[in-house]
Order: sequence, then structure tokens, then C-alpha cells
Amino acid sequence: MKIKKIDAVSYKNNKTEIVNENVVNDETIILTINNSIIRSLSAIDDSLKEFAVGYLFDENMVESIDSIEEIKIEKNRINVQIDDRLLKSNESVLCSDSAGGWRSKIKTVNHIESDFQVSVHELINRIEEMKNHAKIWWATGGTHVAGIVYDNQFIVKEDVSRHVAVDKVVGYGILHDFDLSNSYIIYSGRMPGDMVIKMSRVGIPILASNAAPAYSGYKIAKKGNITLVGFLRGERCNIYNNQNRVIFD
Repeated sequence: MKIKKIDAVSYKNNKTEIVNENVVNDETIILTINNSIIRSLSAIDDSLKEFAVGYLFDENMVESIDSIEEIKIEKNRINVQIDDRLLKSNESVLCSDSAGGWRSKIKTVNHIESDFQVSVHELINRIEEMKNHAKIWWATGGTHVAGIVYDNQFIVKEDVSRHVAVDKVVGYGILHDFDLSNSYIIYSGRMPGDMVIKMSRVGIPILASNAAPAYSGYKIAKKGNITLVGFLRGERCNIYNNQNRVIFD
């Protein structure tokens, strides 16, 4: 069950009342890789296979789906086996969505060579379409929403973590043979370095959001030749870096 009911006191116009509110049902998900690398995170118990695949690629642990030998999901536990010869080390053991000075430890930002382009009007329409797919957000206001677009396919996932939501749609794309160099990610949330590095690692050329970039994200976008689209709201947006990928027609 993705939504729970809880009691609350509502205050409005100088009046109070007892209400029954919807909240998102987040759980602690345990991801174990080769029985040694363990990640514990808060997430919605949904699309966990897609999350695991997206996480492995976004965190630079694998380069090919063939490296993953097995994914077993038992309730809130995900156990992954990767061919030890193909499990990447060094910065791959970092969790890019955590604190602890990870930015200073990233040694490589992959430069994306892609001629992919998208219309600004499509981006404006997609952000509204994404909101319409955000059923848990509409019910609770407690999730982030992410979508991946490839060849007229638009897949949307929600989670309490913007990182997990993006991992889920990236994982979906990998599992369904999306050409990531001709895809883009659109989501709700800021665009700092820990999010933009995911695009570099999987080769997605455009990241679009209704929120703002951070300077750390802009620096990685410059190094990785990634286009950032921010403040995508109504009929407006800002395009940062390689603006040629966005068509104004």
C-alpha cells in the first residue's frame, strides 16, 4: 500500500478541526550487492528491480546489463549479484546522493556526444503530463516525480527521494532497451552535481526540471556536455549549456 491515512489537526481561518490525511508510505529498502556492499534508503516499495538497475548504472558500478547476474527481491530487501570481474571499484562504491565529500572523490565526468534535440514546447507539455501521472503526489504531496522520454514513450515513476525516482526511470529505460543517448529525463527537484553526474554516467544528454540548477550541477554539465533545462514552469524555462539541443519553433 503506497498511501496511509493518519490523524491530524487542521488549522485554517482561525479554526481547527480533526482531519484524516493521506501520507506516502515510505519504507526502509535494503540493497545488498555481492553480499558486501549494503545501502539502506527510504523509498516507496515499488519498481524495485528498475531502481536496482538504475542505481547500479547511475552509481557507476556496472557498464553493461550483462554484468548483472541476478536480482532477487524479498519484501523490502534487494539482493544483487554482479560478476566480480565486472564490478567497478574506486568511485563506484560512493553513494552520490549522500553527504561526506563525495564530490571531491569523483575522478571522471563522461563527455556525452549526442546530437539529440527536443522542442521547448514538448518539454513544456511533458512537465504538465508528468504532473498528471503523479497520482501519489496528488494524494499526499509527499513524493518527487521523474520521467524518461524515448521515441514517444514516456515512463513516469514516483518516490519520496528524487534520486530513487530518477534511478527507477533510468533502470526502466535500460531494461527496455531505450537508446539513452536519444532520451531525456524530466523530473521535480533541484539539479545539483549529485543528480547531474547520473546523466553523465549513463549517457543521457538532457536533464529538465521545474526547479533550479546548482553551481555544482552546472560544472558537471559543462564537463559532461549535458544540457540542463531549469525553471520549466508554465510557458517559461532556462537552458544551461549546449542550448542547441533545445529547439525553439
